[in-house]
Amino acid sequence: MRILIVQTSALGDVVHALPVISDVRREFPKLAIDWCIDEKYAAIPHLHPAVDRILPVAAQRWRQQMFSPSTWREMRDFRRTLRAVDYDAVLDLQGTLYSALLAQQACGPTCGYDAAAAHNRLAARFYDATFIIPKIVHPLERKRWLAAAVLELPLETPLDYGINAAPLSADWLPAQPYIIFLPAACHNGNLWPEIQWIELGQALQARGNTIVLPAETGEERTRATPIATAIPDAIVAPPLGIEAMAGLLAGAVGIIGTNTGLTHLASALGRPVVTILGTADPEFNGVLGAAPFRNLSGQGTIADLNAVLNAFLTCTRP
Repeated sequence: MRILIVQTSALGDVVHALPVISDVRREFPKLAIDWCIDEKYAAIPHLHPAVDRILPVAAQRWRQQMFSPSTWREMRDFRRTLRAVDYDAVLDLQGTLYSALLAQQACGPTCGYDAAAAHNRLAARFYDATFIIPKIVHPLERKRWLAAAVLELPLETPLDYGINAAPLSADWLPAQPYIIFLPAACHNGNLWPEIQWIELGQALQARGNTIVLPAETGEERTRATPIATAIPDAIVAPPLGIEAMAGLLAGAVGIIGTNTGLTHLASALGRPVVTILGTADPEFNGVLGAAPFRNLSGQGTIADLNAVLNAFLTCTRP
């Protein structure tokens, strides 16, 4: 048997799809699993040993270079690759119109959420089989439940992301233990006040830790730089790819961040995580993991400094 998983983006949603791979492999050790994913996040499936083949799709880049002959060649080659294998099932874990149309291009019965459960109701029209999956659970669990319904998997199984990463080795990393701060957020409502990050960093630095702030974009660097400047010996990391970022997270004492894909990736890697939620609902947007974690505040409330510090010390206690 061979199945195709369609989950192209975003980073947090891609991380939430990883336990599906573990669930399937646990019940079907010999089943081959392919994954169609945006090229930006293709390094994530590489971390899971049960993924056999990764099919990167470059939709965003193709749209930006639509009149380039090389774009049309890439699109043609991708479609050929997608259709080169007959699948026993094509699982669209994303549930958008885009992902449903992508799943339909593969050779095999397409399976997805019914109209009431999909992110886009129109997506359900393009599946050969639809399944009623409640929306009132964490997105990670929704993906697991969909796979369980399609492949008749048991529901009561341990959460297992199935990934590992070797700690990053870099000359700019400190010799002493480091803690990662992730202060950026997709929405301003999820930001934690800058002064709180600074005071938290100073408190943790006084305990013998170096604070490291990843900054992939100009906006993230603008957010991270004044925080790092106010914390002794803090480091703003250079831009890193997903694979190197996973190594940076894997080597940290722990991670404190807003509701971003990187906090979910850190939890998937088994690191202690404290997530500071703003407008997001902790029950549906917080991290889930086997390692200690805390999802603080949310739904418009703001966690205070002592709550975050105490939660982190609890999560990282030996």
